[in-house]
Amino acid sequence: MMDQNTAQEAGGARPPGRTAQVMAAIRHRIDSRSLAAGDRLPSVRGLASTMGISPSTVVEAYERLAAEGLIRARPGSGFYVCDRPAAPLKLAGGVTPRERAVDPFWVSRLSLDAEPGMLMPGCGWLPADWMPNDALRRALRHLSRADDALLSNYGSTRGSSTLRRLLVSRFADEGLPVDLDQILLTGSGSQSLDLVCRLLLRPGDCVLVDDPCYFNFQTLLRAHQARVVSVPYTPSGPDMDRFEAIVAAETPRLYLTNSGLHNPTGATLSPAVAHRVLNAATRAGMMIVEDEIFADFEPDPSVRLAALDGLQQVIRIGSFSKVLSASVRCGYIAAGADLCEQLVDLQVASNFGGPSPVSSELVAQVLSGGGLRKHVEEVRRKLSQARRETVDRLVRLGITPWIMPRGGFYLWCRLPEGCDSADLARLAIAEGVVLAPGNVFSVAQTSAGLMRFNVAQMTDPRIYAVLEKAMQG
Repeated sequence: MMDQNTAQEAGGARPPGRTAQVMAAIRHRIDSRSLAAGDRLPSVRGLASTMGISPSTVVEAYERLAAEGLIRARPGSGFYVCDRPAAPLKLAGGVTPRERAVDPFWVSRLSLDAEPGMLMPGCGWLPADWMPNDALRRALRHLSRADDALLSNYGSTRGSSTLRRLLVSRFADEGLPVDLDQILLTGSGSQSLDLVCRLLLRPGDCVLVDDPCYFNFQTLLRAHQARVVSVPYTPSGPDMDRFEAIVAAETPRLYLTNSGLHNPTGATLSPAVAHRVLNAATRAGMMIVEDEIFADFEPDPSVRLAALDGLQQVIRIGSFSKVLSASVRCGYIAAGADLCEQLVDLQVASNFGGPSPVSSELVAQVLSGGGLRKHVEEVRRKLSQARRETVDRLVRLGITPWIMPRGGFYLWCRLPEGCDSADLARLAIAEGVVLAPGNVFSVAQTSAGLMRFNVAQMTDPRIYAVLEKAMQG
């Protein structure tokens, strides 16, 4: 007797839901170059574990993709992407950002290029009037009297020693002792990750990310032609049974994650999960890149992989864009001494030195000015109030938080049954509202019914009116 999948295939019917979901995920990886011609697909058992489905469903999906000529089976070896002419990497595809597919670039470009008056609950930063602008102006006045060399010269290879000393002190306060030469300043948090990827990855290398994860992780890994595999994320960190199975089956080169407050979920890594993550990474020889960009918004510090590990298997990256200014770009990397030396050479090769001395000294001035702690406390208070008010308003629309975060400005929310977040985002942009739909954060494309909201950008009542209208039709 044929099972349901076999019966539907025999009748030429559309693949059942889970089979179609696997096929869509593989097509997405191929289209985004996470899987290139000749690459081996994830093992049947590995992908089944990652997506929480049966191995037979994965087999069915692979067989259907093979029948389409997209992949091929090699007896005893697995499934591989078929050779086909490589299309050039395109961002816009000949259409305007509003018209393109709802993907990570869609959200980024609409947010960064927003027209005046647009509402942006899907963006990833605080409103301008929430930032420490008075402190930045004081620091700019101070820098206007700086030596000519600071205003005119290239940055040193590791960046400002003043700012690096401040970071050494901050890291020591959380139990992570580092030498000054283990910190490298960069042009931004994104450049920090780009440097690490340039150094450690080769095309086709496997990289493990959370599902959901920050969408620009996906776009950057795509640019490096990495093979991206995702692990479901829970309120206490990655699903460790799946994590360990994926690490064993796929041997990732890197695991890329957020510490402190996870993007987009707002979740916090538990100590027990952190220890299991480090143990699995050590056994497999896998490096971990820990992005701590939201750490300042935690009311109390949570566990950090870098502090537990002492920068043996972990590389810490971060920046000051969220807490100080996204206009004054400056990021950092903290890593083992040998690795940091290699990253310094790579930054010289790609950027001829460290970040702008003006930017890094400006950040150092604000950090050492004494008023930042009070500013951050005030922002936390405002975020806490905004979070409560946003949840109250969203719940009235049938939109519910996945969890209630300890801090930060993100809410990862479930939409009412039957609502597709990409459809809502398309309808909302026509009304001047930029949303962040769930599947732009999901490599496995399993978050269509979820959406990320920035509570600091949710104060305008028009946002809720647009959401209600979009959900109704």
